[in-house]
Order: sequence, then structure tokens, then C-alpha cells
Amino acid sequence: MLHDLWRAVGGESDRAQWDYAPLERVGPLRFGMSLQEAITAMKARGYISEAVSQVGEVGPFEQLCTRFRAVDAPMCRADTVGYYVGPLGLTCITVDALSGPQVSFDGIRLVGRPPSELSAELSAYLEKTGREVRFTPEGDVGSEELGIYPRAQRAGDVLLTRLVFGRPNDWANTMFDCIPADEWRIH
Repeated sequence: MLHDLWRAVGGESDRAQWDYAPLERVGPLRFGMSLQEAITAMKARGYISEAVSQVGEVGPFEQLCTRFRAVDAPMCRADTVGYYVGPLGLTCITVDALSGPQVSFDGIRLVGRPPSELSAELSAYLEKTGREVRFTPEGDVGSEELGIYPRAQRAGDVLLTRLVFGRPNDWANTMFDCIPADEWRIH
């Protein structure tokens, strides 16, 4: 059984390679884009989304979610998830630790790493560039200024980084506020 789980963890050469522009975009997904724009951008990269679901409300607006998976991946898999708030469009993006694209920022691999390794590298980067080091409630290093919130995701007996990217705005003053309740249920 454990052997099957480890086969589910995508190797670096098998993952799509994306870059991150803080508070602007993650690969082809740009903050603020509409649901349809996101679906079109992901389809051009070989990902599909078969369902859109309402995950809550933010003030007077519905909060929607769409899960993207590689075209040939099992239907139950979600490599990337986009969250949308009414007219604000795409406000939060998550990338799965096991199967999501590898996202890099300024030479730092962000996805699918032991949390302690990412915390050490990200902390050194933030200090070197004069940015504030923030700790998540789970004790990982994140950054409000960069819109990066790492979360630990289980892969058998190992924890790997699942990244949550967000852009605080009028409805969410902090990264923590950007993260939908659904995300807190993923381990």
C-alpha cells in the first residue's frame, strides 16, 4: 500500500515547471482573472477542470473553487486549485505537494519539499532581501510580502510542502484571511 502512495508522488522530471511572480501570478494563473479565463489558461497547459463548486461566501459574494488536474490524471486528483471571490476573480491558488506543478521563485523550489528545508531556504532569502519573516500557525516560514503560505501535506510517513499563494486585497487584509476554510482540511 505504501509503495502505491509513493508512486503517486510525482518526480521532478514528471512535473510541469512553473514560476511565481509574487502577488501577480502562479504559472499561467493570474490573480484577478475570471473563472473562465483560468479554465482557458489551464487548458492551454494541459489541465482540465470538470467541476466548479461554491465553498462559501465573502460578504455579498460567492466564493467558488475549481480543481485542475492533468488531462490524463485520475479524476480524484487535484494538482492545482483556484479560489475565486465574486468580481475580484482569482484570489487564492494552491499547488498539491504530491502531483502539482513544481513552482519556483528566484531559484527556490517551493513545492513537494520537506517543510524544514523550504523554511530554512525561504527564511535565508527573506532576511537577505530585507523582508519580514512570518511564521504560519503550523510553524512554517511564509511571507505576506510575497504572498506565500506553505502548508505541510502527508505523503505516507513524510511531510512535503503544499503551497498556498494569495493576494490580500479589500476583502482579506492578510494571507491568512485569503485562505478558504476548505484549505485547512487538507493534510
